[in-house]
Amino acid sequence: CVYQGGYGSGKTFIGSFLGIELARKYPQSRGLVVAKTFPLLRDTTLQAYFDHFERYGFQEKRDFIWKATESRLIFPQWQGSEILFRHLEKPFKLKSLNLAWVHVEEMSEIDEASFLMLLSRLRQMGVPRYRLFGTTNPQAHKGWIHKYFTDPQSTSPLAESAPESSVIQYRRVIAPSTENIHLSEAYLMNMKNQYDPDYYRMNVLGEDGDYTAGLVCKTWSAANIQETPYREDLRLYLSCDFNVDPMSWVLAHRFNGEYHFFDELCLENTTTAEAAHLFATRYGHHQAGITITGDASGQNRSTTSKSIGETNYTILRNTLSQLGMKDVRLDLRSHNPLVLDRVAAWNAMACNADGVVRIKVHPRCRWLIENCEGLRFIEGTSIIWEPSRKQIDQDHALKFTKHVWDAASYLIERYDPIQLMVDKHDTRKSRIISQPFTPKHRY
Repeated sequence: CVYQGGYGSGKTFIGSFLGIELARKYPQSRGLVVAKTFPLLRDTTLQAYFDHFERYGFQEKRDFIWKATESRLIFPQWQGSEILFRHLEKPFKLKSLNLAWVHVEEMSEIDEASFLMLLSRLRQMGVPRYRLFGTTNPQAHKGWIHKYFTDPQSTSPLAESAPESSVIQYRRVIAPSTENIHLSEAYLMNMKNQYDPDYYRMNVLGEDGDYTAGLVCKTWSAANIQETPYREDLRLYLSCDFNVDPMSWVLAHRFNGEYHFFDELCLENTTTAEAAHLFATRYGHHQAGITITGDASGQNRSTTSKSIGETNYTILRNTLSQLGMKDVRLDLRSHNPLVLDRVAAWNAMACNADGVVRIKVHPRCRWLIENCEGLRFIEGTSIIWEPSRKQIDQDHALKFTKHVWDAASYLIERYDPIQLMVDKHDTRKSRIISQPFTPKHRY
């Protein structure tokens, strides 16, 4: 369960109260209270637990024992139930724990990998029901919390030690600040007078932000995710972004003015030839022809080439030909279009002003879908955000940010670019339209 609330909505209060009650309900149980950093844990969450002890009338050493050097609470009256307090600056130190429940403070500050790792720690024997609960402020963009706790179509992995019969249930509680009876009318009125409508809606009423603000794929929706099939009778388009780690390729068909993405290859620490062999194992039987396109910089000489003039694209084409695939063509621009041109072309095809959806992506294209749902511009710029090496080290999934969308958007912009058209009868005006064109294949 995630408890999403505005300022003063009692998030830390209710989280710490539930933690104590679970320690009481399940004698001999072990719980974990975790936050991104230790200062947050020490100054806010731990203090909330001790505040509850005062309300309970607990006395130290009689009702609870605090071991400061171990950051651990022990409850003798509940057969030794204990609560550990840890931070996630070194998450690997938590991987050996067997827990009955987990309380995550400021859940939005941790990454999905840490969430799944914590979920897998719920495996203490003899506990009838495991619990993971967290508190968070409302989010201005879709992230992993939205995927698990808001989107009804999302699925999730089970804890690695959970029985096959286990079911993970997700619940979100939205707690407006205005429902906290301990906040004065003056406090609430001051926030309403000080905040703009969007800020007030998120940080007082606890509601979700405008998920489309700052998104790269702003027209993307659930309507774009469809089980579009691979077809042996149609030409196969392979669009590439040559990045050693990860190599990102998308596979699609073009027909009826639509793009049907039915598969993706996102491979770590590989070469063009190795990726080509994997592609061939899946689609080496395809007889309707293959068109290769994508990042124009792939036409530069490859660092792994064995001869002068050999590029990633020629390596790819030659490898597929050597593996018996026929009618393999290259269709490339001499240089890459502007990023914003690719963004505009993508959004026009994903859903135009008439609500027509012309990009359809199979659910198996995990990374392409996650890119379409989460890619954002750096605030105040037209630059798409990409993670740093340090961020990737902390969250491995960030490695797959942007590259596979680059591959897909090169394909869209290649055949359905947004073009600036000038009205010959009125040179004072110009209009932007989406005009498909079919360039001649380059071999």
